[in-house]
This record gives sequence, C-alpha cells and structure tokens, in this order.
Amino acid sequence: MKFFLDTAIVEEIREGLDLGLVDGVTTNPSLIAKSGRDHKEVVLEICDMVDGPVSAEVIATDFEGMREEAEMLASWHENVVVKVPLTEAGLKTVHQLAPQGIRFNVTLCFSLAQALLAAKAGASFISPFVGRWDDINTRGIELIPEMVQMYDNYGFDTQVLVASIRSPLHVTEAALAGAQVATLPFGVLRQMFKHPLTDIGIEKFLADYRKTQES
Repeated sequence: MKFFLDTAIVEEIREGLDLGLVDGVTTNPSLIAKSGRDHKEVVLEICDMVDGPVSAEVIATDFEGMREEAEMLASWHENVVVKVPLTEAGLKTVHQLAPQGIRFNVTLCFSLAQALLAAKAGASFISPFVGRWDDINTRGIELIPEMVQMYDNYGFDTQVLVASIRSPLHVTEAALAGAQVATLPFGVLRQMFKHPLTDIGIEKFLADYRKTQES
C-alpha cells in the first residue's frame, strides 16, 4: 500500500520522506491557504521534494474552467495529478484530457456508482472520503472492498485512494480492503507508531539496563 500525505506543509512532508514512508502528496486549496503561501510556489516545492504523484486541485466548477485549470496545473510539473470533483463537468474534463497524458484524481466520491463512472472516464485515482461517511453515521470503509472488487472485475487501471482518513484504524482497514493508496494527515501517520505495550516494553528494557549498571 502507498502512503500519501494530505498536507501542504513542507516540513511535514520532509519528515515523512526522511522516515521513508511517503509515496506522494495530496493538497487542496484549503490546505494551501493554511500554509499562507502562493499556490503554485507550494505545489512546485512539493513536486521537487517528492518522487511521486502530487495532487493539485482545480477551483472552477464548470467544464471550460476546469479544463483550462487542469491544463495549467499539469504544465507546472510532471508529478502533478489534477484533482477534480466527481461531477459531470469533472468527469468530462477527465475524459477530454486523460488521453493527452494528464493524470486525474477524482475526489469527493461517496458511492460505487460514482466510482464506476470515474474509472470509465479515465481517472488515475478515485478518492472515496471514508471519514465524511462516518460523520453521517455510515461505515464508509465498507464500500472500499466492493470498489476494489468492481475495478478488478473489469481491469480498470484506476487506483483506489482512500481519503478523509481520521485515524490509524481507517488506514489499516483500507489496507485490509485492498485499497492501493491511503492519503493521511501527518498526525495520523505519527499515531501509527504508537502502542502502549511498545512504550512499556522500552521502559522495561531501559530499567533492566540501568540495574546492570548499578551492580
């Protein structure tokens, strides 16, 4: 399974890369706004850091606007994957530009029917938002194995990129479901290291070592 960081904070990306655990990055206008920096500047810096896909999202909601933005974003760097919403205009943009070699991450997916349409349009990635399903008292992760199976049935190349991840449990459930990618906040990545028995074990080893030094 590949791990993408869902962030526009370059310090978090650098630390994840130093750990050898980051295969790509997903950004969006909200994340970049939090960085307080220029959109293009942030995307290019991340692309130069990461040897993998970097999702950059369009702002337009109409087809002509999306197509223009998608072409612009893709021209910035070879690592850019253009994020578009799962709308008619978004999928039309994918259908028109994917044959030209532009890769797309279709986002805000909440159903198997939507995922099927995105794959047929030519999306490189589909982003089901499991955390937002959970927010409306629905087990979003339960759709992931069905989505993976549906794509396998027909040999689609679209990768399932599980998004809106809120906890390490979401990550491991996505992995068990067969998703190819999980995009997670840096805080969730750090939580994955933690287990109370690991902490207890380290403290016991250190205590035993200290005893050997006292004798």
